[in-house]
Amino acid sequence: MNIASMGVRKAAIVLIQLGREKAAAVLSHLGDAEVEAISAEIASLDVVDAAESGAVLAEFAAMATAQAHIAHGGLAFARTMLEESLGEERAKEIMERLQAAAIKMPFQFLHRADPGQLRTFIADEHPQVIALVLAHMTPDKASMVMAGLPSHLQAEIAHRIAVMDRTSPEIIRAVEANLERKLSSVLQPSDMSRVGGVDPLVNIINRSDRVTERQIVEGLEALDAELADEVRSRMFMFEDIVHIEDRSVQLVLRQVNEAELALALKGVSESVRNKITSNLSSRAAETLIEEVDLLGAVRLTQVEEAQQSVIRKIRQLEEQGQIMVHRGSEEELVV
Repeated sequence: MNIASMGVRKAAIVLIQLGREKAAAVLSHLGDAEVEAISAEIASLDVVDAAESGAVLAEFAAMATAQAHIAHGGLAFARTMLEESLGEERAKEIMERLQAAAIKMPFQFLHRADPGQLRTFIADEHPQVIALVLAHMTPDKASMVMAGLPSHLQAEIAHRIAVMDRTSPEIIRAVEANLERKLSSVLQPSDMSRVGGVDPLVNIINRSDRVTERQIVEGLEALDAELADEVRSRMFMFEDIVHIEDRSVQLVLRQVNEAELALALKGVSESVRNKITSNLSSRAAETLIEEVDLLGAVRLTQVEEAQQSVIRKIRQLEEQGQIMVHRGSEEELVV
């Protein structure tokens, strides 16, 4: 069983429980990206309560047992054994996760391709093909590819990613065959899997620069206003920091250097500025405001880059489960 299929945090908790030598042995069987992600999570973990640790270990044991059943008698046998021991609902959940982890995802060669080269490879493809390809990429790489596409194409592709649900293996194989002439390796999927939807699109947009972000959302508004509203409601904007609890804001501020924070606060609303300064000591808040005032005129791109840097730290802490982020609705955003 690939422990990484449990998710980064759970995998980290299991490896900690195994001890250094056994954990190292497990990591030696994982890919570089998985090792990096899990190692970073282990380093960031502070205290894991007994309840969470116990639940994760129980899940790991259940999935390992299921895999053993599969090896001895196939999927049907494994499902029957799990239903008898864990109940129908829990057995179904475990089997779905195991089957999903077993599916070799298509387009894995994209992880090795340079975003600029990849953009050149797919730029002349039909927007639906580009949407399918981007939906299979990591959000970070997909956002870099998306940023280099024409704005009108960004909106159309964003719309296609959001409304995409399931894609048949035949279509994916056809797209892969077409790209085989341009890229060195091709993977063939063994089953149908969900690749599109609003969440993948939001992940891509959230990792894009502010200019690309704005172009995509505005273009999406023209194509499908209702969908644009849903996307906007799930995105985190810098102004949404006012909706984060004070304790979480303080945790975020510890991750941001003063110069970057001052630049990010240039030209923001009074409510955003107050939210930040109220979570600093009086002296630190006073120093920060002075630094903001001393900046003078700065380019909008510099401010947006600083804000994006803060947002990235917020998302990292959220993904690690250290803070809770409540997205504001469109009416709550300060644009």
